[in-house]
Amino acid sequence: MSNEAPRGNLVRSRWLTGLALSVSLTGCASPPVAGAPEGSARDAALAAADVWEAPEIPISAANLRENSPGSPFSPEVDLDCRFKVRAVGGTTPKFYCELPNGEVVKVKYGGGNPELPAEVAATRLLTALGFWSDRMFVVRSVRCAGCPPFPFKALRCQARTGLDSICFAGSADDEVVTFPFAVVERRLDGRVIEAVEDQGWAWYELGAIDASRGGASRAEVDALRLMAVFLAHWDNKGPNQRLICPPGADRPDGGCDRPLALMQDLGATFGPTKLDLHNWREGRIWKDARTCLVSMEHLPWGGATFTESRISEAGRVLLLGLLEQLSDAQLRDLFEGSRVLTHTQLTVESANVAEWVHAFQGRVRQIREAGPCTTSGSP
Repeated sequence: MSNEAPRGNLVRSRWLTGLALSVSLTGCASPPVAGAPEGSARDAALAAADVWEAPEIPISAANLRENSPGSPFSPEVDLDCRFKVRAVGGTTPKFYCELPNGEVVKVKYGGGNPELPAEVAATRLLTALGFWSDRMFVVRSVRCAGCPPFPFKALRCQARTGLDSICFAGSADDEVVTFPFAVVERRLDGRVIEAVEDQGWAWYELGAIDASRGGASRAEVDALRLMAVFLAHWDNKGPNQRLICPPGADRPDGGCDRPLALMQDLGATFGPTKLDLHNWREGRIWKDARTCLVSMEHLPWGGATFTESRISEAGRVLLLGLLEQLSDAQLRDLFEGSRVLTHTQLTVESANVAEWVHAFQGRVRQIREAGPCTTSGSP
């Protein structure tokens, strides 16, 4: 993710789908995806996509402090793994590492990086509420055998030059490099559905989801939109969302019985820009609370792929009902357990868990006091 945030009426292309599409920040009709034939399998999957289901664990009973139940990772454990040379993207320091059981996981590291605790908190919250999400696990440290001292820089160097001897200088198979502030990512399992590489989906495409074709209801889609605004998920270019076919849902004809649409790469949340208590607390949910109009035009990237949308009353009520089930104790667990309070760039105010809980409840209150939303208008 980039830390740069150009603003104004500039034409931007790279954040849409990674396909060099151009969209004005003032808004426009959804452009076609380059290289994607009309009526493609990807289009059919998006039309039938689910975005939410009632969580198996009641929201009021969700444990937001710890890693997922049954997880082999623990915040008190030093995780041992072996470095794998595999290309990485973005700007967050990361690398792939093989566990003793053969599983390869993505490790993100760096004590000064606000994206790590933000992504842990965001994914835990989404999972608890029933939205599809990857899993981020907090560990005490990662002990990487064969790692170069700066693996992310080494991998980027190798990708650009192919000079292994130079890029991986200083690493040896029998040496272990310890990363004291790290999280482990496990992607939600499923075959990625896309017409071109790294396509993802853009927020302006959500209108294509059709309940009559097996997709999510308008209320569920609107709840997802409103949740993105709640988190301030401003870095929402196409590759930062994913369309997948979960295990067991593949059809013989190559289609999918139950495609899922989810947000991913959620490090640029709880801001803007990233993990910013003051601006998250002061930020508005609604562009117009009376008509339930939402927009991200005031955020970095001018809203990116998130176009101005009118939330239905059913969508507002659905998300509000989910958020209101969380107790203050659970919210304290969320921010403490994700290490939001120990991030090295915190202010004195944002090191106080009560301030984060207060900001969270303030944003819930904005949703509660809006509306009732009209049911007319385009999604």
